Amino acid sequence: MQDVVIIGAGPAGLFAAHELATKSKLSVLVIDMGREIDKRTCPAAETGKCIKCQPCHIMCGVGGAGGMSSGTLNLRHDIGGDLSQLTGSVSKAHGLVKNVDAIFLEHGAPKEVYGSEAEATEELTRRAAAAGVRFIPILQRHIGSEYLPDIINSFKRKLEKQGVKFILNSKVERIGKGEIIVKGKRIRTKYVLAAPGRVGADWFAEQARDLGVKLTHGPIDVGVRVEVPAVVYEPVVRVNRDPKFHIRTKTFDDFVRTFCSNAAGFVMEERYDDCVGVNGQSLRAKKSQNTNFALLVHIELTQPVTDTTAYGRSIAYLATTIGGGRPLLQRVGDLRAGRRSTWQRIDRGHVMPTLRGVTPGDISMALPGRIVTDLLEALERLDKVAPGVASDSTLLYAPEVKYYAMKTEVDEKMETGVPNLFVAGDGAGLSRGIVTAAATGLLAARGILQKASGK
Repeated sequence: MQDVVIIGAGPAGLFAAHELATKSKLSVLVIDMGREIDKRTCPAAETGKCIKCQPCHIMCGVGGAGGMSSGTLNLRHDIGGDLSQLTGSVSKAHGLVKNVDAIFLEHGAPKEVYGSEAEATEELTRRAAAAGVRFIPILQRHIGSEYLPDIINSFKRKLEKQGVKFILNSKVERIGKGEIIVKGKRIRTKYVLAAPGRVGADWFAEQARDLGVKLTHGPIDVGVRVEVPAVVYEPVVRVNRDPKFHIRTKTFDDFVRTFCSNAAGFVMEERYDDCVGVNGQSLRAKKSQNTNFALLVHIELTQPVTDTTAYGRSIAYLATTIGGGRPLLQRVGDLRAGRRSTWQRIDRGHVMPTLRGVTPGDISMALPGRIVTDLLEALERLDKVAPGVASDSTLLYAPEVKYYAMKTEVDEKMETGVPNLFVAGDGAGLSRGIVTAAATGLLAARGILQKASGK
């Protein structure tokens, strides 16, 4: 009989385990369908080509999806979700972010912080505003994809010394009342904390429906990964390692944002079931000549159609079909001219792609026309902030689709309507990113501690 079973060893699960192990004597078991962080190797890390595996080592395992990212920590409570909506106050939300940051520093995160130079931040904010773009100033730490595993390993070793147990390579089949089922084996527990991460969002939604937990559909983001010469974006990333720009488009008044910038980084392929997507990574030691970032259009659907996930998947499947099982690649100049890109046109341009396992093509055949218009208009605005971003040679990889889990209804303790079932992280629709996911894990653990004490 366990006191607490945590489903998922991503940021939410690990930080919840840390809080429980540090502040109580409750027995804690963490279960994840993936591997140890240093065994989560993927061919894409070296070749740029993702080979489908079960489970995908990029998306699950110790450290979660964020464990295979560039390790950028956004030290702001309203990025990746607004923590103040869960805590009830901005000061408490700030406190959570500080707690998360302190733990990362304890395990080796670099002390250097981007975005701390007030004069440079003010100048970039002014330049963006003049172009009709909103720049979101954020304090950030950049760990680097190759150093993040060391931090996660250090964190896990500390948890094990504190008595936390791990079961890996094991998928939880079902959540029951007071128990979970793993590989046909029943594990009894007083409390369940579901933190399945983005890769487990659909699975958790099924479990939640069976248990009667209330869920609501959330929005999605659909767009492309933009790749430009590093020198073009350098004046921007010098101010913020992962600059956040918010844009309202002229034609449709849609919301477009930049996300996940990788200075001197690499574009990478991702796979979700039967469709492909793209992402990016940046290393502290290995550099490319390019910088990449996501450019995403925010989409919300209303009655009678509310399933944004199904809509996003339909776009991803179409792009995969057109690309012959590979991501699509197109030059901005070709997209403007209404023609598909070819390797000949790409190779004579000024930007050499860091991901070669792609199909040159026409993104407008995969993405809806409204989204293509939004993306081109947003690029034109960004070009006034970072001249060269919208040049003909700029590369666009598609699709980049950010699926967000259905949002789980919780109380102030992060407890669902099912007694003793708590949730946290991206897979429960309560966060979007490393720091916010970790913070929701802390909140859920405190909810368990509060309930266990009878308060």
